[in-house]
Amino acid sequence: MLDEVLAALAPRDGGIYVDGTFGNGGYTNGILSSADTRVIGIDRDPTAIANAQDMAAAHQGRLTLVSGCFGDMAVLVPPVLGSMGVPAADGIALDLGVSSMQLDQAERGFSFRLDGPLDMRMDAGAGDTPSAADVVNTYEPKDLAQIFKVLGEERQARRVAQAIVRRREDEPFTRTADLADVVAQAIGGKPQRIHPATRVFQALRIYVNDELGELARGLMAAEKLLVEGGRLAVVSFHSLEDRVVKRFLAARSGAVANPSRHLPEAVAGPEPSFRLLSRKAQEPTDAEISRNPRARSAKLRAAERTSAPMHEVDMSEAGLAALGLPRMMAGLVAEGGAA
Repeated sequence: MLDEVLAALAPRDGGIYVDGTFGNGGYTNGILSSADTRVIGIDRDPTAIANAQDMAAAHQGRLTLVSGCFGDMAVLVPPVLGSMGVPAADGIALDLGVSSMQLDQAERGFSFRLDGPLDMRMDAGAGDTPSAADVVNTYEPKDLAQIFKVLGEERQARRVAQAIVRRREDEPFTRTADLADVVAQAIGGKPQRIHPATRVFQALRIYVNDELGELARGLMAAEKLLVEGGRLAVVSFHSLEDRVVKRFLAARSGAVANPSRHLPEAVAGPEPSFRLLSRKAQEPTDAEISRNPRARSAKLRAAERTSAPMHEVDMSEAGLAALGLPRMMAGLVAEGGAA
């Protein structure tokens, strides 16, 4: 959704923008081509940063690359802004989830269609986070089932977890195709449009990379980093991500409606820190879906920063349960697992 993201950000000459999920640099290239701008590109994948060096050289100082998670923008970006002599950014773009580049590399272990090591870590194992293999080979059945149910919205979560535990007693999982086969056999049923392992692989990827926790931190960082009038554009690809973004922007824009006419009126909250650019999420056009089928589930939500101070509610402290995740799952995400 490059055109829609650029329309939301409205890049201008002299503006400074943050591409928090650099990937292949598509959004960055679009921003740099739209006006005489500068971009801070962030990615947790060392391969993405390494591949972007030629792009940075070609733009002669207009692109600054930063290795790290966009959830840490509040720490990573201010020093760069300071070196540019400005206090805040004019726009922030976030394209959530795994990149096409990562999906298409079998050795990264994200895809059940391409057999590879069962890894799924976006930082390519540069940190000390557990891999997907660590999770499926060591976690308790109830925790596996909860991960699959909440983060993958898999209705057969308990059955899949039990099948995984039975199988790992004989031999640990090491390959993506192996896990996909076990999941498919556990779910059974008639052939479907999507592979039976899709939701389980999604859940593992989100969990291993703490994607919802990072999203919560990234949204709060954007609230802190954007100048008045600065724009935030977030593209999500599944319902959990979109739910987090929607509820954050609704809360920050004062768009949360009273839940029932039978309840007392809600007490006025803090002044809105964002103004919604559209009350509904934008979706890709048929033409874009035809060109890129992976875009079919994309949703764009965008908002503009107001002059109001940041809200004091810290989503990481309040817990992701406040954003619609069950309390137990919010705890698992915050604690990084329950082996």
